[in-house]
Amino acid sequence: MSTSYKINGMTCDGCVSSVQKKLDAESRVKKASIQLEEPQAVIEFDTVIPIDELKQIVATAGNYSIESIKDENEGENIEDEKSMLETYKPLFLIVGFIAGVTGLAQFPFENFSEMMWMRHFMAGFFIVFSFFKILNIKGFADSYRIYDLLAEKWYAWGLIYPFIELGLGVSYLIDIAPVATNIITAVVLGFSAIGVIKSNLNKRKIKCACLGDVFNLPMSKITIIEDLSMVAMALIMIGVAL
Repeated sequence: MSTSYKINGMTCDGCVSSVQKKLDAESRVKKASIQLEEPQAVIEFDTVIPIDELKQIVATAGNYSIESIKDENEGENIEDEKSMLETYKPLFLIVGFIAGVTGLAQFPFENFSEMMWMRHFMAGFFIVFSFFKILNIKGFADSYRIYDLLAEKWYAWGLIYPFIELGLGVSYLIDIAPVATNIITAVVLGFSAIGVIKSNLNKRKIKCACLGDVFNLPMSKITIIEDLSMVAMALIMIGVAL
């Protein structure tokens, strides 16, 4: 899918080269043609990048801004409104499957342990979610740096983060160092939630990286609930352990 854009602030070939390099470095851009004449940018995507994200990418090249060129034959570009259930169906299904399987692990429920279910759920959550991130680590890191406070300053954090999740998942699964595991979970996801909350308060329309680059899920309050729920469970388990 190719889309035309206007880039404000470009005055020379050096400007064109700077913007071109930033767009070429973006994994979701299949091909970008940048020039001084209109249309200044024609971008072909593997995965469509929201305009707010494109603005941030272009801004890293210098004092430039990008805007969509409206097609007169199309009229205004209005996104199809989807229900929350339809939009977040992959996320709800994955979390539901993890919750169900980890509950059934204690069948026939003669002495069902809520704490054991919580530990198994967190193990499944981290292992499954890290899997989707590891499928395309660079794609995840590119999306994550848009809103995470640490990844924004230190790109490598986005490359490391999936493996931290995987390590936490394995730790929960085999129940090793439970207090330390829960403390790390509370700190890591608590800090991550700050960037998510900030993005929601600023009403930024960006992609949530919770399931890596596989699903195009928008950032919303659902992401906040997801992070803070895991923090809450970690804190509960710390309280019980102590």
